[in-house]
Order: sequence, then C-alpha cells, then structure tokens
Amino acid sequence: MRPGCLVALVVGFLALGAQRTAAQTVAAQTTSDMRSAVALFQQVRTVPNVVYERANGWEGKLDIYARRNPGATTAQPGPPTPTVIFIHGGGWVQGTKEGSMLRVLPYIAMGYSVVNVEYRLANVSLAPAAIEDCRCALRWVVAHAKEYNLDPNRLIVAGESAGGHLALTTGMIPASAGFDRSCFGMTEPRVAAIVDFFGITDIADLLDGPGKKPFPEVWPYTVQWLGNQPNRAELAKAASPLTYVKAGMPPTIMIHGDADNLVPYEHSLKLRDALQKAGVPNELITIPKGGHGIWPPDEWQRSFAAIEKFLAAHVPAATAPSSAARQ
Repeated sequence: MRPGCLVALVVGFLALGAQRTAAQTVAAQTTSDMRSAVALFQQVRTVPNVVYERANGWEGKLDIYARRNPGATTAQPGPPTPTVIFIHGGGWVQGTKEGSMLRVLPYIAMGYSVVNVEYRLANVSLAPAAIEDCRCALRWVVAHAKEYNLDPNRLIVAGESAGGHLALTTGMIPASAGFDRSCFGMTEPRVAAIVDFFGITDIADLLDGPGKKPFPEVWPYTVQWLGNQPNRAELAKAASPLTYVKAGMPPTIMIHGDADNLVPYEHSLKLRDALQKAGVPNELITIPKGGHGIWPPDEWQRSFAAIEKFLAAHVPAATAPSSAARQ
C-alpha cells in the first residue's frame, strides 16, 4: 500500500462528524487497508501514560508512539527518528490526549514517531499553566529522547485549536519569557517545525477585541482559561504567539477554515503576515467554507499532503513506512 493511501485511510476517520458514522467508515475500508494499518502499528513501540511533570497535585502524562527502524533490535535500534509532539485542543478547558488518538495517526503513517501530550486544563490551573506544561513536555522529550530513539534535533510540534496555540507557544516562546520555571534541563530545546491547525494567535483579540463574540453564540473558552486574574490583559499578550514572531522562528504551516466560528480565520492571516515580514518560512492552507475542523475528507487529505510536503522541505527526511505497511 502506498504511504499516501495509508494517510487517506486515516483522514477518512477525521471527517466522521461531517459525513458518516464510525461504523459506516470502518465498513467502507478494504481488508487490504486494515491489514496495512495493522502492519504499520507493528512498527511502533507504544508506551502510554508516562509522567513528565507533577504540579499542584496533578500528574502530567504523555503517550509515546516510537517508530521502529526496519531490522532494529534493542541493542541496535538504528538511527533516531524525527518526532511529532502533538497537543490536543479543547479551548484549554476540555479535551484529552486519548480523545486525540485519531489526530496523531497521519503523522505515524508519514513515518514520524509521536508523543501525545496532556496538560493542565482550566479547572486544574488557570493560564498560563497549559503553556508551562507543554514547554516542560518538550524539555522532557529532549531529555529522554535516547530512551525511545527519538531525534531531539528533528522535533515538530503540532496541535489543533487551543492545541494549535500551544504548539505555537511551545515552539516559539524563549525561556526568557518566564514560562519554563518548573521545567528541568539547562539547554533550551530547538523545535524544527510547527504544524498549527486553526490555532489561536492573538488572545487579547478573543478577550476584548474584534474576535470576541457573545455567549452563547460562542463558548467563552478564553475567559474561562484566563479567569479573573488581576493581570489578565498582560497575560493575554504574553500568551499570544504573535508577541514572539521574529527572524529565526521554526518553519510553520497553518491550516484554517475561512468560515471558522470559534477561532477567527484572521488569526492565521495575521500570523502568516507576521512570519512573512520576519522572513520565517511558512505556508497557510485555507479550507474554503471550512468550519472549526469540520471539513470534507478531501480537504483533510489535501491538508496532510501539504503538511507532508512542507515538513519534507524543512525537516530532514522521515523514515518511510516499511514495505509491510505498503503491501
């Protein structure tokens, strides 16, 4: 089976809400497709619920899906693999890493290892706890990369919605901004690229700017995450990816529907313009009439095809799926 076909199999599941039930989608896959998916996962070492941080009586956990090199052994694992650190969405107030499992599969199909991260939601700790946690997860991956044969020089941060925001802040914010105080490690990690699906880039806009929409038209996730902290306006600026755009930022690809009613499409336009002005390699994939991740299967396929091409251009090549996964 061609790698692109395996990605197509995965993205078919991502469009469930727009087109079909899970049972219908599963029934539509051929026996060959399902065998290919099984063969793919035989090439992955799965390590769930690894604790990467403890804060406020909370344990932050991540799941590791480490690609095995063909013919690898414990003694000789082969070259370290490029790795996607994936961060789930949910407006910083809901969502789980387990609920995002389907979202990480395309990256595995492309040949990347994946680290699927959870973080403190607003009911545990208000902003900027989620940013701090994801920054700590990045440092943890770098510190433990050798144990799982991950390549710390080829780390990609990806996420959707609030997870897209956290992918941006994880990859862009410097240690000097003060969000790394609870993390361990002397060396500041370097992210190779960022994949941002409809992420928030300007929090102040959602709090008090043109992007603010009245409840119940739009659930006030930004207000819930920031809470009633006295420095809310300053925190909104400090937590906004647009604050940190400058030359030398990681190459960034953005995917956004131009009819998104939760995160304004303008957020990606502003980020694209800022990245271009700073000379940072970037690409914006626009989904015509696309809502908040509610797209037809062909648009998901187009998005991941663009991601695969973008990452191939800016990150040293990922290991191709094994021959077993292509049969």
